[in-house]
Amino acid sequence: MAAHYLEFERPIADLEAKIEELSKLSETAGGGVDEEIESLRARAQELRREAYSNLDAWQKTQVARHPDRPHFVDYVAALIDEFQELRGDRKFADDQAIMGGIGRFRGRPVVVMGHEKGRDTVTRVKHNFGYARPEGYRKAVRLFELAERFKLPVISFVDTPAAYPGMASEERGVAEAIARSTEKALMLEAPMVAVVTGEGGSGGALGIACGSRVLILEHAIYSVIPPEGANSILWRGARTPGEAAKAMKITAQDLVKLKIVDRIIPEPAGGAHSDPEAAMQAVGDAVEEELKGLEGLSVEELKARRAERFYAIGRSGIQ
Repeated sequence: MAAHYLEFERPIADLEAKIEELSKLSETAGGGVDEEIESLRARAQELRREAYSNLDAWQKTQVARHPDRPHFVDYVAALIDEFQELRGDRKFADDQAIMGGIGRFRGRPVVVMGHEKGRDTVTRVKHNFGYARPEGYRKAVRLFELAERFKLPVISFVDTPAAYPGMASEERGVAEAIARSTEKALMLEAPMVAVVTGEGGSGGALGIACGSRVLILEHAIYSVIPPEGANSILWRGARTPGEAAKAMKITAQDLVKLKIVDRIIPEPAGGAHSDPEAAMQAVGDAVEEELKGLEGLSVEELKARRAERFYAIGRSGIQ
């Protein structure tokens, strides 16, 4: 499969195309250009490192949406042993935009859930491109209740543009479903670590992101509305999505300063999509550390800390 390059990665794409061309020439000619190929590879890596160390808010938005970033199913495969998916909301249907179940995270039994966007046409349609319907959030409530019943910590992986805004979603009470899921997460009688791995979009993200600790990948975003929507609604299209993204303070670095998220998880040079295994390992290490920090807390302490954390949002800003 051809690599997917973002607009700001164009110089890297041109260089890697030349590397591929020289590599094919080397195979047919029996070598002779290996030293030049290695030099070009080093230069490409340097360009990638430079580009990703100076991303603006809109470029980070593009990286957060990169189709090759690890998805929920990838995190489960890499981090969760003996995973058993649980389906359905016991009311209407099973929504595959939010997946979840039980398994073992580094030997610890856990409840895990998250958004899944899909990778190709078939899986994207199956998972509705990560846009969850009401039944997805009601499934999440069911999983939260399971965690409480068996005193299991919860890990959630957030990556959605927003909740599904279609007529059927509204007819089945999507706003109420998100509110119930958010309420359950906030009042959860178990430790919960939420990780924003790509897009954290609007209430669609918030419904499963209200954890005891909220982590975010270095190039992920978390926002009340996508930049395109903010530009359209707030400025009636008079600005660009890039200007909207900058004004909204949606990057991981801004969100830590605003105390909306607790911790940034570094990504490999070139983003999580450039080295998914390393990115998922870093996420696993961070989640394990945070869960250990929540061990031994009583239900009352968990609720009090969560309340203190979320009540504080908006009371401090970027200086």
